[in-house]
Amino acid sequence: MSGNQSRVQAISQIVNRKLTPAKPPKRLEDMWATDVFSLSQMQERLPKNIFKSVKNTIQTGQTLDPSVADVIAVAMKDWAISKGALYYAHVFYPLTNSTAEKHDGFISVQSDGSVISEFAGKLLVQGEPDGSSFPNGGIRSTAAARGYTAWDVTSPAYVMETDNGMTLCIPTVFISWTGEALDKKTPLLRSIAAMNKAATRVLKLLGNTEVAPVNSSCGAEQEYFLVDSNFANNRPDLLLAGRTLFGKPPAKGQQFDDHYFGAIPERVQVFMQEVEERMYRLGIPAKTRHNEVAPGQFEIAPFFEAANVASDHQQLTMTILRNTAKKHGFVCLLHEKPFAGINGSGKHVNWSVGNATQGNLLDPGDTPHSNIQFLVFCGAVIRGVHKYGSLLRAVVATASNDHRLGANEAPPAIISVYLGSQLEDIFEQISQGGVKGSKSRGIMNLGVETLPTFMKDAGDRNRTSPFAFTGNRFEFRAVGSGQSVSGPLVAMNTILADSLDWVANKLESDLAKGTELNAAIQTLLKEVMDEHGAVLFGGNGYSEEWHKMAEERGLANLRTTADALSALKEGYIEDLFEKTGVLTPVELESRYDVYAEQYLLAIEVEAKLVLSMTKTLIYPAAVSYLSELSSTISKLKEIGIELEKETAEKVAALVKSMMDTASNLTDALTKHDFATTDEHMQYASQTIRPLMDEVRQYADALEGEVADDLWPLPTYQEMLFVK
Repeated sequence: MSGNQSRVQAISQIVNRKLTPAKPPKRLEDMWATDVFSLSQMQERLPKNIFKSVKNTIQTGQTLDPSVADVIAVAMKDWAISKGALYYAHVFYPLTNSTAEKHDGFISVQSDGSVISEFAGKLLVQGEPDGSSFPNGGIRSTAAARGYTAWDVTSPAYVMETDNGMTLCIPTVFISWTGEALDKKTPLLRSIAAMNKAATRVLKLLGNTEVAPVNSSCGAEQEYFLVDSNFANNRPDLLLAGRTLFGKPPAKGQQFDDHYFGAIPERVQVFMQEVEERMYRLGIPAKTRHNEVAPGQFEIAPFFEAANVASDHQQLTMTILRNTAKKHGFVCLLHEKPFAGINGSGKHVNWSVGNATQGNLLDPGDTPHSNIQFLVFCGAVIRGVHKYGSLLRAVVATASNDHRLGANEAPPAIISVYLGSQLEDIFEQISQGGVKGSKSRGIMNLGVETLPTFMKDAGDRNRTSPFAFTGNRFEFRAVGSGQSVSGPLVAMNTILADSLDWVANKLESDLAKGTELNAAIQTLLKEVMDEHGAVLFGGNGYSEEWHKMAEERGLANLRTTADALSALKEGYIEDLFEKTGVLTPVELESRYDVYAEQYLLAIEVEAKLVLSMTKTLIYPAAVSYLSELSSTISKLKEIGIELEKETAEKVAALVKSMMDTASNLTDALTKHDFATTDEHMQYASQTIRPLMDEVRQYADALEGEVADDLWPLPTYQEMLFVK
C-alpha cells in the first residue's frame, strides 16, 4: 500500500468512525475517591487506636508506629479484594519522568496445597525491586542489584482499573541498599521537611505561638496533544520519539486563534469525560478542561493539593491520559514540541506554602504593604530564585523542553520573577527605605448597565515570565509537559528552605542585639532587594531588550540542556542540598549523570530515526516522483510538447542535499571520544541537532514538491485537523 493510500484509508476510518457514546453522567459525590483507601475508608475498617495513629502520621508527619502495619495491611488487602484486586503493586518514580511498578499477588500457598489471600505488614512497608536496573547515575553497579521500596504513608493507596482487572497500588519511595535515594519522591519528602523546619523558625520569630506543620501545595496545569492513532501509528517518529522529526507546516495552523477556548470537539469531549471520571474515582480533583492554542492541543488542570500527593496525582494524570486516549482511538502526546512551527505543551506548576494555623503564607491579602508575614515569605522566594536561578533552569532541562523554552509560546530560558504592578511597587518602596501603602485593586466598570461591576486584580498577568506571582501563589511556567513535577517542587521547596533559614538567622541576630522586630524585618527586606532585586522583571520576556538587560543584571541565559545541567555540579548547589538534607553529594551527582545520559540518548534516538526515515521513506518517495516526472517529460517530448525541467531539477537538488547532509549526520554519530560528559552534550547540541534540522529542512521542502499520492507520511494538515 502506498503512503497516500494508507493516509486516505486512515482519513476514511476517522471520518466514518462511530463516536464512542459518553457514559450517563454520575453524581460527583458517587464517584469521588471510590478507588482510594482514604481516611474515611481507614476509619471504617481500622480499630480506633490504629486509625488515630495513622491519621496522626498523615496529618502531622510523625513517624508511623511499626506495630500498626499488620492491622493496616489486612484492612487494605480486604478493601482491595472487595474491589476486585488480586495483585498489589509498590508504585515508585525512578529518575526518569515515568512511573514504575512491581506487582505481587496476595496468594499464599498453604502446607496442604490450598491457597489463601495474605498481605502482611512487612509486605506493605517494604518491597524489593532491582536497584541497578533503573537509572541511578552509578550509585548501583549491575552486580550490586539490591534496592528497596518503602511505603509512603502520606500518599493514599488506591486501586487502578485496567482492562486486565484491578490492582492495589501503594505509593512508595525507592532507595538503594546503601541508603541513597534512587527516585523523585524521597527528595521531595525531604524538601518538604526542610522547608517546614525553616518556615516554622520564621513563623515563631514573627510572633506566632502555635504553628502547624508547613507544607507546599501544587496545582499542575497539564497540556497535551491528541492525534488519531491511524496517523500516529504511521509515523515512526511519533511512536519512538514523541515528536515529528519531519513535516511541512500546513497552510492553516493556529494563526486565526480559532481553536483556543473554542467548542471542544465532540469526540475529544467524550474522551475528556472518561478521563475525569477515572480521575475523580482516584481522588484527583480535576477542575478545568479546554482547548489550547494549537489545533489538536488541550489542557486539564486540578485544584491545589499537598505537594507530595499532587506529584503522585500528576503522574497518575499522565498515565490516565495516555491509557484513555488509546480506548478512544487517539495517541496522547506529552512531548513538549511534537509539531515544529506549532505551539508546544508545558505544565505550569502553581506552587504555594501554608499550614492549618497561619493559612496560605503567600496570600498578600487586601493590604499587602502591611502584611509582614507575606512580605517576608515573598522576599525569601525572591532571594531564592535569584540565588539559585540556574538550579530552577536545570530542573526543567530536557532534550524535549529545549524545543519549547524561548519560543514565543513559552517563557525564555532566563529565570526571572514577575510580581505584578502592585507588589513591584511595594518592593520598590522597600528598596527605597520604607513602605507607605499599596495600590488598590480598583473596580471594573464595563459601561453597560446590565453587566455587573466587579473588583479587578491589582496587577496584570505576564505569560512571558518563567516564575510569576498570580495572586496567592507562584506559577513556574517553564516546566515541560512530559516532566514529573517532583524535580521542580524539590528545587522550589529547597531554595525556600535555604532563604527562610537565612531570614531566621538574620532576625535572630538582630533581635538578640535589641533591634525591634519591624525594624529588623525592614532592614532584612531592603537587603533582599539590594542584593536580589535584579531578578524582578515585569516586561516582555520575549524581547531582545530583555535579553540584553538580563545579561547586564548578571542573569544566566542557559538556552539548552547542555548548558543548564552543569549547574548541578556547582559547589554552591551541592552545598544547598547537603545543608538542607535534601540530597547528598553522591545523590546530586547521580542526578546529573542520569539526566545527561537521558539527554544524549534522546538525541541519539532522534538522529537514528532521522536517518532511517530519510533513507527508507522519504528518499524512495522522492526518487519515485523524479522517475515519474522524468518519464512524463520524455513521453511528452516525443509528441512535441516541451515541459520545463525546473521542478525535476529542484527535486533532484533537494534529494542530493538531503542525502549529503544525512551522510554528514551518519559520520557525526560515529564520534565517541569525548573527554567529559559536558563536552559530549555540547557536541550533541551544537553538531548533531543542527545536522538533524538541516536534513529536515530539505525533506520538508520535498514534501511541498513531491506528488501527494507518493508522500509516505501523514501530514501536519491531517494529524492536526482530522479528528
